[in-house]
Amino acid sequence: MMALLAITIFYSSCKSKKVVAPPAPEPVAAAPAPAPAPAPVVKDTDNDGIPDDKDECPEEKGTAASKGCPEAVAQVFNYKNIQFEFNSSVLKTSSYVALDEIARMMKTKPEAKFQLNGHSSAEGTEQRNMMLSVDRANAVKAYLVNNGIKSSNLITKGFGESSPLVSNDTEDGRAKNRRVEVKPM
Repeated sequence: MMALLAITIFYSSCKSKKVVAPPAPEPVAAAPAPAPAPAPVVKDTDNDGIPDDKDECPEEKGTAASKGCPEAVAQVFNYKNIQFEFNSSVLKTSSYVALDEIARMMKTKPEAKFQLNGHSSAEGTEQRNMMLSVDRANAVKAYLVNNGIKSSNLITKGFGESSPLVSNDTEDGRAKNRRVEVKPM
């Protein structure tokens, strides 16, 4: 019997044992992502895309280039009383009042640049009218420089008869086409 007991113990000890896996850990719920901080409230009163704290004109729509203010519209100074002697670039004395006003306006912005565009009527040859328009623009420039405007702030250009304001069919129309326009740059 002993032998039987020994064999039973021997065989029972040789049986393969089941390997029991340890229990799987309970899944841990991921912590919810923290809510993003609320975006700072950016006030833009005029809805131009530039926050009021950086907008120099917060109640008027503007552009970033002008720091939130409206863009300045380039104004053409077409003074009708800037007149020249016939077929000449000599200013008539009646033009001085308008030129003095232009010089006063330019002095308010001493670093601003201006283009002086000379024009002529269609009388005479195209070549003569081009030369005359350049000379007229230079005459206006000389007047303004003599009134305290920096020469380097004034650029002259002649257009001859290429840009009439009105028809050249009448003397009144031709007189209106003999002009110098002042444009901020």
